[in-house]
Amino acid sequence: MLSFRYRWLAWSSSIGMFLVLLAGAIVTKTDSGRGCGDDWPLCNGKFIPAYTLESMIEYSHRMVTGIVGVLVLLTFLYTWRYLRQHQEALWYAGGTLLFTIIQAGMGAAAVKWPQQPAVMALHFGISLLAVASSMLLVVWCYRMNKERHKLSSASIPKSIYPVAWGIWIYCYVVVYLGAFIRHMEAEGGCMGWPLCNGQLIPYLSGASGIVFAHRVAAAVLLILIVALYILVHHGKSKDQTSELRRGSVYALVFVIGQIGSGWLLTVTINDENRYLFASLLHNVLATALFCVLTDMAIRAWKLRAR
Repeated sequence: MLSFRYRWLAWSSSIGMFLVLLAGAIVTKTDSGRGCGDDWPLCNGKFIPAYTLESMIEYSHRMVTGIVGVLVLLTFLYTWRYLRQHQEALWYAGGTLLFTIIQAGMGAAAVKWPQQPAVMALHFGISLLAVASSMLLVVWCYRMNKERHKLSSASIPKSIYPVAWGIWIYCYVVVYLGAFIRHMEAEGGCMGWPLCNGQLIPYLSGASGIVFAHRVAAAVLLILIVALYILVHHGKSKDQTSELRRGSVYALVFVIGQIGSGWLLTVTINDENRYLFASLLHNVLATALFCVLTDMAIRAWKLRAR
């Protein structure tokens, strides 16, 4: 039985990393990335910046990241000190710490030196990996306390293992492409949904080409997850794949919700407040989907047929 203190640390780190990701999304959507000028860690040369909306949004993001960073470090140290015999927990806690450090470094670099949109989009991708790692530690704690961490001698079909990992990698690419669109400020490249600027296939150049590629990639992701759902639910043994079955249901719900939130982005693009809400919802669903697929990929690896 894991201590309440450790479970509290794991949960706090996971929730905190999720808030850091959302705060970063708000910074991007409100164009507050230069709210503190080119100073880091100070804001416009001050420890407490002058009150402007942009500076407060950017500085709040930095403060939340700093507090969560301390929680992540404490979680890793506790894991290393008391639970190092559990390699899985050590990997998850260490991964969260590593990606948090990389994320903070990239954030500082983005403030000090201008970055290309492709690099800025990678910042969101690193945040996504940090959130997924922290979530995996929470799930591991849950399984440990429920005594579900012991794998039986049963296995799953070999086909599920490469499919789960392939979809996980592909999902990361789709999410990265969405972040790239935000940093390119190309959201208006495709007006209307499901058609793009009134065309089934628009001009595949500039902003319309980027947004259209993201839409096609999201549609392919839906097809892949439906295929994974069918593959998992037609397994020979329900007991062997019960966790994968639940995961495939969650993944299907989240990918449909993500596509729906993409439609909401299109219809609210001219309403600043509603568009911000739709964007955050899109980020939340994308993060939840990626976390579920990450857990499924790891469980498929642990349960793969020998």
